[in-house]
Amino acid sequence: MLCCKKRLKFLLGLTLWLFAACASADGISVNKAELRLADEGYQLVANFNVNLNSVVQQTLSLGVPLYFVGEFSLTRSRWYWLDEQVFQSDQVIKLSYNALTRQYRISRGALFQNFTSLDEMMRILERQNSAYFPVDSLKKGSSYTAAVRLRLDTKQLPKLMQVNVLTSKDWNFDSGWYRWAIHPPEGIVRNTGKTE
Repeated sequence: MLCCKKRLKFLLGLTLWLFAACASADGISVNKAELRLADEGYQLVANFNVNLNSVVQQTLSLGVPLYFVGEFSLTRSRWYWLDEQVFQSDQVIKLSYNALTRQYRISRGALFQNFTSLDEMMRILERQNSAYFPVDSLKKGSSYTAAVRLRLDTKQLPKLMQVNVLTSKDWNFDSGWYRWAIHPPEGIVRNTGKTE
């Protein structure tokens, strides 16, 4: 009898631990962020880990589109005044599923791409790039703070669903702002930022 109670406690503890591990795996986190230089200018680039829970996946599979917002910011620190906003960009990414064709679609503005699986589409969502901004935006010897963020825009969901979203943690998908320092011309500091 004592052995059965110990096994029951062990199984209950294991179940709770697995549930907690699964719950913490859902969400958005920043994997890598950097500033890249190209012929067109500078570009903020981020790679996220996006893990949708079963509630959000089921909602998407029922044909409800999901809107994610990728936000990028670059500011210059000033000791005598507020920080100067050098660059700011927002991108809206729409995820959808068509039950007739059994295809997932990711859309950015007028551009779209179809996928046969959710995993393929999520790999594209996880890679976010800002628009290019001019090279002369960064001044030598100045200190800059770059920031990136990816979040689910729940205000774009149907009105009836928004009531449930307010009371449920299943819809809380936000990486928080990930910031790192940039000091030109020394180079670009990578992956030393903090998530807020």
